[in-house]
Amino acid sequence: MCVLLDAQDKIMTGIEDLARKYENLPMLSLTHGQPASPTTFGKEMLVFSERLGRQMAQLGDTIFLAKIGGATGTLAALYVTYPKIDWQHEIDSFITQDFMSMMDRRDDFNITYEYNRFTTQVEPKDVYAEIFQNISRVNVILVGFCQDIWGYISREWIKQIPKEGEIGSSTMPHKVNPIDFENAEGNLGLANANFEFLCRKLPISRFQRDLSDSTVQRTFGTDFAYCLIAYESILKGLGKISVNEEKILADLDNRWEILAEPIQIILRREGFSTSYEMLKGLTRGNKIVTKESLHAFIETLDVTNVVRDEMRKLTPRNYIGNAASRLSVIANQ
Repeated sequence: MCVLLDAQDKIMTGIEDLARKYENLPMLSLTHGQPASPTTFGKEMLVFSERLGRQMAQLGDTIFLAKIGGATGTLAALYVTYPKIDWQHEIDSFITQDFMSMMDRRDDFNITYEYNRFTTQVEPKDVYAEIFQNISRVNVILVGFCQDIWGYISREWIKQIPKEGEIGSSTMPHKVNPIDFENAEGNLGLANANFEFLCRKLPISRFQRDLSDSTVQRTFGTDFAYCLIAYESILKGLGKISVNEEKILADLDNRWEILAEPIQIILRREGFSTSYEMLKGLTRGNKIVTKESLHAFIETLDVTNVVRDEMRKLTPRNYIGNAASRLSVIANQ
């Protein structure tokens, strides 16, 4: 668990570094894969790091349940041998104090054991399901991250640094494929497929005990290994990319139609009940909307010069709300 958390933490740090470095880099959004209101590259990276941080915090605060209850969870053998001892109290003290004092604890992985007083022959393993579901959520977030980075690479918004001796394609020598992020996505999928089965299987035991859980527990190491291989692939991939600021800005500057949103909102504020339809007619499906054509439209509007100037000052680069200040907002929370 600690090994997995260490790798997750390194990934989150790498993503946070991208968020800080490119906090102010405006970028075209792609809702439904289509040009949309701008964001910043840093803000999009911050979305992933914040999501990861929340799941990792839950994973680091996991409370494991320990079982000492005898053959069927009744403590019968202990009570019949030494009936005057308060066994529940002694066991609880041992697990929460004596046993915990022997654990190699880490500040960032607050591993805690508690006594589960209500068991059969086995501890019900609900905690296992909680852990695997938590790791699965981390992995799903990382699948999304890998797919987005893959997409940015395909749009040339992210450049890959060629590795000496690496072959991108068996027949096309020019290619530098995003294989690290692809490999990570595949291994994360394998891990989560197994975790899904374990979450459904392990909490179930027929009556007071059956052995069908015993054999599947032997896959834990394999499942964690899939995760670790994926995490290491992501870290490797992060070390081989750079953000193509020129391409990102060029593609953004070429999409003046995305200002249809703020202009129609301003006009709605000024009492234009059909502002959405006006901008829809001007921009929807029109891929040659330019600064000049948009400003020419603004000149036809029956608004004050103050409002007209307000709209003319809008550009694809500056219509980003508070995206460029998200890091400072979070730091002050």
